[in-house]
Amino acid sequence: MLIRTPIRALGHVDCRSLAALATAAPEAAWFDDVRRQTDYDVHAETQSIILRFCTGWPAVSVTNGPGWEPFATAAMPIMQAIIGRHYPEGGVILRAMLARLRPGCRIPRHQDAHPSFAICHRIHVPLATNDEVEFIVGQYRVPPREDDAFELNNAMPHQVANNGTTTRIHFIFDYAPRPG
Repeated sequence: MLIRTPIRALGHVDCRSLAALATAAPEAAWFDDVRRQTDYDVHAETQSIILRFCTGWPAVSVTNGPGWEPFATAAMPIMQAIIGRHYPEGGVILRAMLARLRPGCRIPRHQDAHPSFAICHRIHVPLATNDEVEFIVGQYRVPPREDDAFELNNAMPHQVANNGTTTRIHFIFDYAPRPG
């Protein structure tokens, strides 16, 4: 969904369980599904654990990824809480993933262009971050605050650089409200 600002604050979310699981995930789990890194050059320096992903357009097929079983129990309450407070119920979660950016790595400036982004809300929940992460949307610097969810206007140019010494992990999900 197109929002008129770089981000829309969604407030604090208790994501301690998911953060603990994500930071303790085995290294191999970050490489079980590399479609984001191989399909989108801008994500070459990231690693992802895919919980859900969609393919096709406009007929969309949503499937659970290798991260669903180990992370869904901790991720679902977060998604339900955010959707329940901010969006109409009855929609579909098109994508859900843990995205990791190691120290010294970056995501170059880009805009997300897939047509699904015109109908869905891209929600970020920082699970692990540091003060040296520079997440820029348009000209706005997103404050690196763990547990503070926000909707990202991913139609605006955005970029991330982890200039710190610790890993940045965000839980990201795309929610498409029911048409009508």
